[in-house]
Amino acid sequence: MNEQRLVWTAEKVLRAEQCSENCELSVLLVDDETIQGLNREYLGKDSPTDVLSFYQNEPGETGDVLGDVVISVETAERQSREYGETLDEELEVLLGHGILHLLGYTDYTEEMAGKMAERLEEILGRPIGR
Repeated sequence: MNEQRLVWTAEKVLRAEQCSENCELSVLLVDDETIQGLNREYLGKDSPTDVLSFYQNEPGETGDVLGDVVISVETAERQSREYGETLDEELEVLLGHGILHLLGYTDYTEEMAGKMAERLEEILGRPIGR
């Protein structure tokens, strides 16, 4: 896992979305058990997931502290094999996806999810394998 690539990805997404250079973002890399506990506690879903985003501000508002992105590395590993990507590529997608949620993007419908995926592909400069 390339930590510098995660930093680069976060910076790239934040710049593309015109966030302040002073904004803060917390990224936590966890296992399936940890993310399942968070998913159960905060979303009422008792299963692991790939990424969760927790706002510090109202969705779409930018301030000095955006929030937290929590990524399950175990799920990312499984998905990277499924999508034919490296673990670093999948972590990049999940981090970008999580940050876009913090910036107000949603994926409640197929149309919204498609627009969110298109924006992430624009920012990353590559297809995201989905």
